[in-house]
Amino acid sequence: MALLLTVFMMLTLSQYAAIGLIEKTSTGIVLINPKFPVHSRRKFCNMTVIFMNTDSLLKQRLICVAVIDKPEDAVPLAEALLTGGLNAIEVTFRTAGAADSIARIRQALPQAIVGAGTLLTAEQVKQAVQAGAQFGVSPGLSEAVSQAAHDTQLPLFPGVVTPSEIIHALDLGWKNLKFFPAETFGGAKALKALAGPFGHTGVKFIPTGGINAVNLANYAALSQVAAIGGSWMADRKLVAEKSWGKITSLTAEAMKIIAAAKA
Repeated sequence: MALLLTVFMMLTLSQYAAIGLIEKTSTGIVLINPKFPVHSRRKFCNMTVIFMNTDSLLKQRLICVAVIDKPEDAVPLAEALLTGGLNAIEVTFRTAGAADSIARIRQALPQAIVGAGTLLTAEQVKQAVQAGAQFGVSPGLSEAVSQAAHDTQLPLFPGVVTPSEIIHALDLGWKNLKFFPAETFGGAKALKALAGPFGHTGVKFIPTGGINAVNLANYAALSQVAAIGGSWMADRKLVAEKSWGKITSLTAEAMKIIAAAKA
């Protein structure tokens, strides 16, 4: 069994499809054949949904960016976000337990959309995919990270700031780009300016960095913003203190601001 699982993890998605282990639905979701057991750190389980198309995962226009120090806090955090109306969480690879946190949420809460953030290397992309991440986010634009994401068919939001970086990202095949750090580099005004030369390309931005409940509406009002990344609703201290009720309250407030911007 161990040998079989090792071979399974080494195959490409094209090879999985060729031997009947995966299939793609019309919504862009890739499914593992439920008859084939996938190994997790805790037990054997049937991995169902692996990747979602970007339209589905960006639908709510808000992504919680979370730093989780203890993997056992991952599921309660995701539950608090879901109670507040948000299903998308980006677990940053800034702690040793990031991959484990992603795997726990994916196993316990199939309704949650779980991504891996702060992806700096190709190896981290592989770890994120193996943990079950449904999308990836990088603070910058790395060709190695980009290629690893393409190889594994992981939707990636690479980080950009300048027009040159945007052009490079488009050349690499990405149109949903993280704009980071947003407030430091001009915020909503900068994104409005970038819409001029790049609007016709279909590029969309996911501003992150310095965004909170006070300035959230400024970004949500922009058509070129696909979604907004923020950590204020699940601050690292709030997670460490297990302040799930407070996290739910802040999340619900943010979702109301997003809804008002759509109206």
